[in-house]
Amino acid sequence: MKDYLGYTGKVCVVTGAASGMGKATAEMLVDLGAMVYALDWAEVKVEGITAYLHTDLSKKESIDAAFAQIPDHIDCYFGIAGVSGLGTDFLTTTKIDLISNKYISECILTARMTEGGAIAYMTSTAGIGWEQEGNKRHYLPVVEAEGWDGAVTALEKTPLIHLPGNLGYSFSKLAMNYLVAKQQALFAARKIRVNAVLPGSTDTGLKGDFLKLTGSEERLLAFTGHAHRLAASEEMAMPIVFQCSDMASYLSGDLMVVDYGSSLEVEAGIRPNAMVFTFDMILEKMAAMHK
Repeated sequence: MKDYLGYTGKVCVVTGAASGMGKATAEMLVDLGAMVYALDWAEVKVEGITAYLHTDLSKKESIDAAFAQIPDHIDCYFGIAGVSGLGTDFLTTTKIDLISNKYISECILTARMTEGGAIAYMTSTAGIGWEQEGNKRHYLPVVEAEGWDGAVTALEKTPLIHLPGNLGYSFSKLAMNYLVAKQQALFAARKIRVNAVLPGSTDTGLKGDFLKLTGSEERLLAFTGHAHRLAASEEMAMPIVFQCSDMASYLSGDLMVVDYGSSLEVEAGIRPNAMVFTFDMILEKMAAMHK
């Protein structure tokens, strides 16, 4: 039988592989014959991976140490790790959810990927609205900064830095969706594809955090369209595995929304938008409160 997905023998790096979508992705890649290097803070217990590399994605030094143990040539990178921000501050959340991916892709993968390589990020439907100026003006200085230190310095200068960590999650997902567009010139021009999956509400290890943040499972279900259930982690892993596969050889710059049609109905005006805000609006409210 023809290997349509084409992962046999490929070197694949997966962040956040200890649980949820990252673990499901690592398991699928192992089954498809890939050499999987799994990065996470927690131990990755996936049978058949090539290596588990203990990594703190909020620290450049830890990332560098992990990639020093990975072969020079990397075929596919899956940036899946993330935190909700419930237990981390805005800076730490953004380092893990945004700056680590930006640093890895722009400062490491540029030298270690060649034509035919593929990059895919797991962002979020919380990042819909990334193109609005009321959001772009805040994340662009971070996205356009050079290197790890440049991005962190740019973030520390924003008026958002003292916001709660969960807003760092939203900020990061908005910026990550823009990053996919920005990186087309950097990677797609070299025949290295860059895409992202934007999951709707999913039953992962972060479900408890999002229940606390939204207040109820009913509110989580509001972002599941006509499925009327949370997605399984595997249902987000399958699309991202497809994005980096040979079957998607002409797919680049795709922000694949996987929420069973919920966002499409909002865009069409069929369903009300339950997440209407920009960071401009948040700052305006904060300023009004302090008058």
